[in-house]
Amino acid sequence: MIRASYRNELLDLLGIQLPIIQAPMAGVSTPEMAAAVMDAGGLGSIGAGATDAGAARAMIRAVRERSRGSLNVNVFCHQPATPDAAVEAAWIERLRPEFERFGAQPPRRLTAIYQSFLEDEQMLEVLLEEKPAVVSFHFGVPPRETLECLLAAGIVLLGCATTLKDALLLQEAGIHAVVAQGYEAGGHRGLFEVNGQDDRMGTLALTRLLATRLTVPVIAAGGIMDGNGIRAALTLGASAAQLGTAFIACLESQADAGYRAALRSDAVYHTMMTRAISGRPARALSNRFTQLGSSVAADEIPSYPIAYDAGKALQAAAKASGEHGYGAQWAGQGAPMIREAGAVDVVNALASELFA
Repeated sequence: MIRASYRNELLDLLGIQLPIIQAPMAGVSTPEMAAAVMDAGGLGSIGAGATDAGAARAMIRAVRERSRGSLNVNVFCHQPATPDAAVEAAWIERLRPEFERFGAQPPRRLTAIYQSFLEDEQMLEVLLEEKPAVVSFHFGVPPRETLECLLAAGIVLLGCATTLKDALLLQEAGIHAVVAQGYEAGGHRGLFEVNGQDDRMGTLALTRLLATRLTVPVIAAGGIMDGNGIRAALTLGASAAQLGTAFIACLESQADAGYRAALRSDAVYHTMMTRAISGRPARALSNRFTQLGSSVAADEIPSYPIAYDAGKALQAAAKASGEHGYGAQWAGQGAPMIREAGAVDVVNALASELFA
């Protein structure tokens, strides 16, 4: 059977049977989702970038109660936010009419609601104590001493890159494999330099470029929704594919009713890259928040994750009034091909299509 015999260096390293990785998707993925993917033969993931060390430990243990497969824990390596009182005050005032529409007031001040892994010693301690099979990095790469601690613990390391330059930095740092995130991908761009030039390379071009220039395995990510897409990525030199949007509508997803309704609407054909919600470029379904942000210059939006403080407050105010159009409804360009099913069923379908 082809499925049983398909192997490569990366799959052996990760301890998985299929070249399928469920993207971490902080705020969407769950221990139940990760465990289901793991039991189906893929790499299950949880996003710890938007939570603290204690919650991350609880999620890891919740996965282990459900599966003994390989687990990937993702952390955010963004540079700590630089507060700018003037920009933040102006942003609050820009959003005030949106809050008032729902009978609410915006926050009086904004704060950085997430701590970067670059300065989170407690998160590192949790990872070293819990020892997930894999730890992956988004927005950058930790310092050498942190990497050495994780490697000494026997943890496989993955890093996300949107350019050859960043991919080479990851390789030189000792990362085991690089996720090639194309511009089609949903959620936050893995840019190392958030205000630098974004060449917006697509998944196919980036995957092929990295496969020909790197000595470590490449994982394709962005716009891949079925087995045919995975096969195309493997043909271009990837060792596996990472899929996020393909799992958003799973039964195990944390996506709320409004998010799921949007995934069934015409919005799936109109994803947009926006900074307005969080302060970093991220691809989302077209909604009221992305439309609001389409006319705002990047330098008028507070730094990530300070802007997210306002974004989450506005989402909560709107949702309390029955309006779901201000949510962080992240999704990639492949969203029209999304499936509503259990995570195991999605993985099985992907495998059947891949090896057909």
